[in-house]
Amino acid sequence: MWLRNQKSLADFILEGLFDDTPTHLFLFCLTMVVYLVALNGNTLTILLICVDHWLHNPMYFLLSQLSLMDLMHISTTIPKMATNYLSGRKSISFLGCATQHFLYLSLGCTECLLLALMSYDRYIAICHPLCYTVLMSRKVVLMMALTSWLGASLNSLIHIVILMHVPVCETRKIHHFYCEYPAVVKLVCVDITVYESTVYVSTIVLLLLPIILVSTSYGFILHSVIEMRSPGSKRNAFATCSSYFIVVSIWFGSCIFSYMRPRSQRTSLQDKVGSVFYSIITPTLKFFDLYSPE
Repeated sequence: MWLRNQKSLADFILEGLFDDTPTHLFLFCLTMVVYLVALNGNTLTILLICVDHWLHNPMYFLLSQLSLMDLMHISTTIPKMATNYLSGRKSISFLGCATQHFLYLSLGCTECLLLALMSYDRYIAICHPLCYTVLMSRKVVLMMALTSWLGASLNSLIHIVILMHVPVCETRKIHHFYCEYPAVVKLVCVDITVYESTVYVSTIVLLLLPIILVSTSYGFILHSVIEMRSPGSKRNAFATCSSYFIVVSIWFGSCIFSYMRPRSQRTSLQDKVGSVFYSIITPTLKFFDLYSPE
């Protein structure tokens, strides 16, 4: 998309998330606190799962992959935003924008796939516990994680390659705090209807299909929980799934809000709000899922 701008070391201008008002300074400090909580929480989650052999099971392995994705996701966007805000600079290079775009897109797609696979893991654990070790063997779990990473990365690479060859208008200002697709595509000065259609198709595959799998899994889980006779078993089952379901709802809801609306109905403020939810708030919430009882 940006071949005509490659000679510039600062090809794009990021509008940012905050300005210099006291209110925005407070919000920036609050954002950095949330970022540090997410950074430390997900790092501790990964380390704890690695060192504690009692947590070496499919559920916690997938959770460690989720924490790794969240750790990389927030580190892709927030440090650059904070650096630009504190330094007063708003530029981002061509290579930096392309790299940021690829990383956040591939990590987001991987997370959608992995969340769907984690719902399947919990469905097997609650509805078919006697078959769990067979259906969720180490080989199966590794294939789940590998498929999520490779499939999402390939999808993101294809989009990046296409987008890098589309000409941009003279304006280089991105009305966002990082190089996200909805904001970057507004700079395009040619008809990209066909490309946008492919984006919608991939969005449907990577968002709606996982949502269907998650909903189906939790439908069976809810049915099994209702039929449980022991109140203690019901409480444990609900505790295992409730926090996960809330986080999944926020994640998929904000992604749908950002990527499945028509281009004509998008505003910069709406894009920023949606991005804040799935790039800052959701990664902070997810690591608490580790402490839900099985």
